[in-house]
Amino acid sequence: MPLTLLELFPEPTVIPVVTVDKADDAVAVASALQDGGLRSIELTLRKPGAWEAAAAVRAAFPDILLGIGTVTHANHLERAVEIGAQFAVSPGLTDSLAHAGRELDIAYLPGIATASELMTAADFGYHAVKVFPAERLGGTAMIRQFSDVFPHMRFCPSGGVRDTTLADYLSVPAVFAAGGTWLAPAADIAARDWPGILARAQQAADICLHRRAGGAGS
Repeated sequence: MPLTLLELFPEPTVIPVVTVDKADDAVAVASALQDGGLRSIELTLRKPGAWEAAAAVRAAFPDILLGIGTVTHANHLERAVEIGAQFAVSPGLTDSLAHAGRELDIAYLPGIATASELMTAADFGYHAVKVFPAERLGGTAMIRQFSDVFPHMRFCPSGGVRDTTLADYLSVPAVFAAGGTWLAPAADIAARDWPGILARAQQAADICLHRRAGGAGS
C-alpha cells in the first residue's frame, strides 16, 4: 500500500506548486527548492512538457517527494505511478478519479470547494483534501468552519496562499500542508532566477519550522 498524504507529510509544511514546460527548468527549480530546505514539489500538468519535466526531476532527485498536480483524468494517476510520483493532486473530484485514487499505488489528494464535495470525498474514504482556490473561498476562516463540522478531515489549502499568509494557514490545526505557487513564479523561471527561488524556499522552510516548534498561532 502507498503511504497516505498524512504519512508523506506528517508535520505542517508547504508543498511548492510549480508549472514548467522544460525538463532542465524543472530540475533547476527542484534543486533550488531542496537547497532552500523543502523536500517536495508538485509539478502541474498545465504545460505540454510537464510529464517530461516530472520524469527528469524523478531521475535527478530520487529522494524528493514528487507530486503531479492538475490531475483531471484517471489516466493521469496511472501515468504518475509509472514515472514514480508519490502523490497526485486534482482541482476537483470525479467518480473515476476517486476510484482510481483508491486502487493505484499513489497518495491521491482530491480537490474540494464546498461542504457537499467534502462529504463526497469522505464517502469515498479520503481523509485529506485540497481546498481550492483557498483564498477566494474564504481562507483560514472557511477551513476552520469545515474543520468544526468535519473534525476527522485534514486540509491542504492551495490557490492564493502567499509567504505573508502561510503561517496563518499552518496555524489551523486541521491543515497538514499548504500549496505554494509563489515559491517558483513563472517570471523567475523564465529569467532563470534560481537564487530568488532558493531564497523564497528558505523563508518558507523557516515558517514551517517555526510552526512545528509551536510558534505563534499554533
